[in-house]
Amino acid sequence: MKEELIKEIKELLKVTPSDKIEINPNYLNYFEEDELVDIKNQLLGRKENITKITSNYLDEIYEKTKKDEL
Repeated sequence: MKEELIKEIKELLKVTPSDKIEINPNYLNYFEEDELVDIKNQLLGRKENITKITSNYLDEIYEKTKKDEL
């Protein structure tokens, strides 16, 4: 289970699909499974927030360009 969580965390840390993320294997011994779940959930939350912020920003830009065209 820890290995699967680490794999998911690595995917969440990627900026582009081609990024290769390496995590020190010693961290597997350091973190408990519930801590890894918490890290994964925090990363998911941050990713969702960034998506919302970006979406809102793009909506604002779109609305401004529509006004400029009128």
